[in-house]
Amino acid sequence: DISIAIQCLETVFKISSEDTHLAVSQPLTEMFTNSFCKNDILPLSNSVPEDVGKADQLKDEGNNHMKEENYAAAVDCYTQAIELDPNNAVYYCNRAAAQSKLSHYTDAIKDCEKAIAIDSKYSKAYGRMGLALTAMNKFEEAVTSYQKALDLDPENDSYKSNLKIAEQKLREVSSPTGTGLSFDMASLINNPAFISMAASLMQNPQVQQLMSGMMTNAIGGPAAGVGGLTDLSSLIQAGQQFAQQIQQQNPELIEQLRNHIRSRSFSSSTEEHS
Repeated sequence: DISIAIQCLETVFKISSEDTHLAVSQPLTEMFTNSFCKNDILPLSNSVPEDVGKADQLKDEGNNHMKEENYAAAVDCYTQAIELDPNNAVYYCNRAAAQSKLSHYTDAIKDCEKAIAIDSKYSKAYGRMGLALTAMNKFEEAVTSYQKALDLDPENDSYKSNLKIAEQKLREVSSPTGTGLSFDMASLINNPAFISMAASLMQNPQVQQLMSGMMTNAIGGPAAGVGGLTDLSSLIQAGQQFAQQIQQQNPELIEQLRNHIRSRSFSSSTEEHS
């Protein structure tokens, strides 16, 4: 009988129903309900089986859009799936991948955080957050994210590779002389298009004159010192002039080189979506 239980509690703790100063502002059930209502990361789901099934179909449609590189359509499908089943971490993680493809990195990170809030052991969410953080040049945070992904999935080669890249980028930006840009010189020098372009450029009288001046300055000729290559501003200007010549000779190669550098910024190998 509940009245007996109340009497026991009153006897043990020396309290009674007249001690109103001990009362809380709201019942326990109301506190519980309000705590869910205020949580904007994990909405209280009232999904019915029909909604869950439809959400899974929408997720599959989104995955197909990803394969076809229709990233905006994929985002729309995943968003609809989330509305039907808001506590499914996969939908947020998949939408994060689509958002990254659209360069919406901030949105991608938010989706990864929501996926992790639902499933703290979801390695793929940490991995995809690492990619978005790397793209935003937040290398220290990216390293932390990849490390967490590897803790959960130690054999994942993609996480290992991307972690190394993020660590290298972090060292570059942390170094006093780091530029944040790393060229793969071996790959560049062995590029037949680059070799052909360089040979063509060397036949250009203006380039020959420019290179002659640079060599004279480099060995301490008359122009060395103030105004020479030991002058940082002159060195930068010489580099800009040389880049302009390359742009005029072979603009397609410049774009190829840019894409090559971008592609090495982080490895986002093709992955299956859940």
